[in-house]
Amino acid sequence: MGTTTRPEIPPGTLYMLILKSLARTGVEESGGMHGYGIAQHIQRISGDILQVEEGSLYPALQRMLIKGWVVAEWKQSENNRRARFYRLTSDGHKQLARELQDYAHVATAIGRVIEAV
Repeated sequence: MGTTTRPEIPPGTLYMLILKSLARTGVEESGGMHGYGIAQHIQRISGDILQVEEGSLYPALQRMLIKGWVVAEWKQSENNRRARFYRLTSDGHKQLARELQDYAHVATAIGRVIEAV
């Protein structure tokens, strides 16, 4: 048997996955999520299919900070380590809506091509 590889996260969807993770009910009230928690959430919810590598996650979060989609603050994590916790801004909520709409359009178009006879 060969080694099993995980499918890569499709280009252009990482922002959407991060934004959606941060938009979960309870995250806003708790003061946000740290990077490792975001990566774990995506992996868990995807049934261990999607894995966000640190080399992709943290640069994406930094770009999202610059764009104003998220804010961050340093706090103690659940294991008493200093971690940066991220929360969505109102612009982040708007961007998530755009990302979800764009994704739906692309997924529909891909579906049409796949199903074409």
